[in-house]
Amino acid sequence: MRQPANVCKVYSMIQHNIGKKVLVRTNQGRNRFDEAEGVIEAMHPYVFCIRVGEEDSEKTVSFSYTDVLIRDVELVF
Repeated sequence: MRQPANVCKVYSMIQHNIGKKVLVRTNQGRNRFDEAEGVIEAMHPYVFCIRVGEEDSEKTVSFSYTDVLIRDVELVF
């Protein structure tokens, strides 16, 4: 996915994909990455929520739009 140039583009990109599956890759620092597959569940003014995991071990994680903008979080639709 091409990285968006500003927060408004990040917001609209996520808004168009609510309810769809997404691969989330988070930067844990020191060249460590965590990958999970989930569904974009909700959007709020400053954060969005993704439900990740299997049915028996589901959890909801939230990220800010700026996390995507500065590449701490990568989304693959």
